[in-house]
Amino acid sequence: MTANIAEFYQSLNRQLEGLLSVERNWLTNLSQFSAFLNANLEDINWAGFYLSQSSGDLLLGPFQGQVACVRIELGKGVCGTAAKTQEILVVEDVDQFSGHIACDARSRSEVVIPILIKGKCFGVLDVDSPSLARFDQADGVGLEVLVKTLIESSDWPM
Repeated sequence: MTANIAEFYQSLNRQLEGLLSVERNWLTNLSQFSAFLNANLEDINWAGFYLSQSSGDLLLGPFQGQVACVRIELGKGVCGTAAKTQEILVVEDVDQFSGHIACDARSRSEVVIPILIKGKCFGVLDVDSPSLARFDQADGVGLEVLVKTLIESSDWPM
């Protein structure tokens, strides 16, 4: 992670800690988090969550951006794959990702961070950009730190 990117995400994390310090409700915090990312990340067109369901699908949660796919099957698309593998996925060109689900045809790159609580995937954070290669591993690491702050700042229904 380059120094400038690391510093950027450290600054965002300090702001996020303050934002989430006033409420511990998980749904409220997911809403605030997606609005926070939308306001602070450049060159993105979608930031939000897909939440794990007992059926195994991911269901659309709080987000900022254009209307989105409502359900994603576990293991399908970037979000479903990240949820199944419980690994961060950084996709420079979504058209090159086998099985990509195009909820918004303008999205060209994507980063997905699993939300792991007590060893289980509660859902995923999904951030899309209309630019190719907008995200790299440094963004994945920085967003993972923000997700950890979200997890620690919220009371979860698990």
